[in-house]
Amino acid sequence: MDKLIPTVNKLQDVFNTVGQDEIDLPQIVVVGSQSSGKSSVLENLVGRDFLPRGSGIVTRRPLVLQLVNVPRTEDGSAKDNDLVRAQFLHLPNKVFTDMNEVRREIERETERLAGSNKGIMKTPIHLRISSPDVLSLTLVDLPGITKIPVGDQPSDIETQTRNLVFEYISKPNSIIVAISPANVDIVNSESLKFAREVDPKGSRTIGVITKIDLMDRGTNSLDILTGRVYPLRLGFVGVVNRSQEDTQSNKPISDSLKFESEFFRDHQVYRTIQQHCGTANLAK
Repeated sequence: MDKLIPTVNKLQDVFNTVGQDEIDLPQIVVVGSQSSGKSSVLENLVGRDFLPRGSGIVTRRPLVLQLVNVPRTEDGSAKDNDLVRAQFLHLPNKVFTDMNEVRREIERETERLAGSNKGIMKTPIHLRISSPDVLSLTLVDLPGITKIPVGDQPSDIETQTRNLVFEYISKPNSIIVAISPANVDIVNSESLKFAREVDPKGSRTIGVITKIDLMDRGTNSLDILTGRVYPLRLGFVGVVNRSQEDTQSNKPISDSLKFESEFFRDHQVYRTIQQHCGTANLAK
């Protein structure tokens, strides 16, 4: 697998450069409705703030995110922050070390092709992040599933997002990461509804339950996480993301991951399955 992932990454770059998207390469596709916590899940996996934030559709082009693990220096001379590097396929000669600049470049490149009217575009942005804190894997982040156009969004925004999502998840070699918030009934999960249409047996779908810490008192997601409600062969993983307040106050993701670990370890219900919960387990 360690040799396969870089090879697939190179093929993705080549096919994107020459405009060839008919090849069904193995890939992990992240799907979720707006405000499901999709961006927070991805940032927790990377351990850095780097995605645009805001109301409405923020992800308006597919983001092919290639994570590459780089070893720490044996003598400890280089700090982890010094080892984090980001590069875009459309800027091959520029290396980013500031994640705020990465966010701004995603926004600039999105507006360059998709415009500023909140419409979406199928042409992906390719971003590679090298860090000692990530596992080597490649994810495709898709625009959030939306129902109703707001502001100056196109009137057919629901159809646009639906068609784009299905273009990626319909491919038999794609693993679907279906993100659903715990404070919304699972039967109303848009991501699982989409996944079921192309993967009716649930053989290539991973369920991710976010916002577990925001559920009403006296309720929990144990039955969902253990597969009793909605069986998936790859199962469900529960995660706890930063709150909106944490994000606005720039709470470090490392603190958030520590809180997440403690939440599952100490929770009277989830501690029985803590080995199957959390961002670290999701990455593995």
